[in-house]
Amino acid sequence: MYSDRIPPESEGGVRPLSSALKVLALLDRIAARRGGVRPSAIAAELGEGRATVYQRLLTLVVAGWVEPVEDGRYRLTLRAARIARAAAEQAGLGDRAMHLLEALVAETQETASLAVLEGIEPCIVQRVEPAGILRAELRVGASLSLSGSASGRVLVAFADGATLERLRAAKADLPSRAVIEEVRRTGLAVSSGYMILGIRAAAVPVLDETGRCVAALSLVGPETRLDPDAWVAPLKRAAARLSAMLEGR
Repeated sequence: MYSDRIPPESEGGVRPLSSALKVLALLDRIAARRGGVRPSAIAAELGEGRATVYQRLLTLVVAGWVEPVEDGRYRLTLRAARIARAAAEQAGLGDRAMHLLEALVAETQETASLAVLEGIEPCIVQRVEPAGILRAELRVGASLSLSGSASGRVLVAFADGATLERLRAAKADLPSRAVIEEVRRTGLAVSSGYMILGIRAAAVPVLDETGRCVAALSLVGPETRLDPDAWVAPLKRAAARLSAMLEGR
């Protein structure tokens, strides 16, 4: 599937690794299957042995690109979060996401961030601050607390069962049951206030077409201006627009 895009031999006589191409092709096939895929289905589709397909799957699992689901399927992880911003910009999606965050900042005059779960930590993948004013020290690529940050609490509260099991198995620092239940009930999380002195945040989930939480959208500002009631409406409107953008609507 890559033969029409990668020359079989470069000018220097160096050939692409066929084994690597096969692993990447498998990654593409998994990405094309909503909800993941079983090794037996991929093996039948490719006409290859299950052991061969499983070895490639294991390679992707060890590398952090794919994870097993309890029913025997394999699906993509969010390993690519740190480079997703650059890929999205090349596809034209990053500019639209930036526009939504800029509009949210213009409406609220607070810093807006978009975070996804990478491994066992929330990671900021996009961020916009009010012009000329530094609101917080966290930048794109920074990791957040699962238990203390508003984004972390959202990503845990709206995570699917397999993700929660993975986080618990990794002994991740999860929010309390009471916090999780409150976030699920209200659709809004507020940070603990312990991460950065004087700075608080509120966050809401960004859902895909299946209702799965793919990111957390947050507003961050000085604790003296924290007003979740005033922030929740613009946050949820922006999250709905972002969900529609991610769905291609």
